[in-house]
Amino acid sequence: MSKLTVAQLQTQVYADKKKNLDMLPPLLWQAKQYKADLVCLPEMFACPYETPNFPVYAEEDGGETWAALGALAKEFDILLSAGSVPERDASGHIYNTAYVFDRTGRQLAKHRKVHLFDINVKGGQCFKESDTLTAGDTPTVFDTELGRMGLCICFDFRFPELARAMALDGAKLILVPAAFNMTTGPAHWEILFRSRAVDNQVFTFGTAPARDLSASYHSWGHSIAVSPWGAVLNQMDEKAGIQVTAIDLHEADEIREQLPLLSAFR
Repeated sequence: MSKLTVAQLQTQVYADKKKNLDMLPPLLWQAKQYKADLVCLPEMFACPYETPNFPVYAEEDGGETWAALGALAKEFDILLSAGSVPERDASGHIYNTAYVFDRTGRQLAKHRKVHLFDINVKGGQCFKESDTLTAGDTPTVFDTELGRMGLCICFDFRFPELARAMALDGAKLILVPAAFNMTTGPAHWEILFRSRAVDNQVFTFGTAPARDLSASYHSWGHSIAVSPWGAVLNQMDEKAGIQVTAIDLHEADEIREQLPLLSAFR
């Protein structure tokens, strides 16, 4: 099966973790009406994006949020790329972690954000994830009934080596829960997703939270879907909503045959 329909949920993030989970069933029902095979959630979809919040909202693997996400994947019979959440390990380290669940609710993949978002843009955004988060250290590629996919989180996508590693490991679609801001988003969001798609001849899907000007961190939004040829297939604005895109992963194979970048690399 190479053809699939992807629904991206650009959701509002609330301070109440339960509210963020409770709003998912009607959105997933709506996605099912579009015959979505794969549904994507944003980075930190259940935790306001502030470094002090990460330890407060963090749960261990198998916790309440993890269990709820797996149950939703099973209930709605979907492949669920469940955005990212703060994860606490047995030693107390906190990670920005993305999970993927299959149609039975089984965890298919887990990615801990490798590149922490520590930036200080003059006249723009200042943020330091490393104040409370620990970095992961592994690229994430996984098999699904729909094809082989890669998974990374936001700032990870700025590093071309990581996307290339996923492509060389067989990924034809790279899923990126991400929350670019009002400084980096207008400048780099679209060009990054198009560049990574062209360089690696993969589909790239970036799913962002909706913008909330009452929050301290203002998401750029603009959830995006890009083809292996670098064409923007779909892109949202800053508001909450659902974006649905039908793709054929075989397109990645065709483009790699016609323009053999990966096989011709020296």
